[in-house]
Amino acid sequence: MEIGQKVKVCRLRDRVSGDIIGKLGKVGTVKNFKMTDGSGVGVVVEFDDSTNTWFFEDELQVVN
Repeated sequence: MEIGQKVKVCRLRDRVSGDIIGKLGKVGTVKNFKMTDGSGVGVVVEFDDSTNTWFFEDELQVVN
């Protein structure tokens, strides 16, 4: 994944807040990357409503 790519949220590992659940199936743009707690790299995604949050790479699918 690269900054600027469009991605779709295809699954959620274990975070269950309502805001995050609402992003399931939504498409957003990769804005940045962040280090997680040692289990990998997180991907910061911004959505059309100007909200952003991070996901693990395996929770996202690149949209062509």
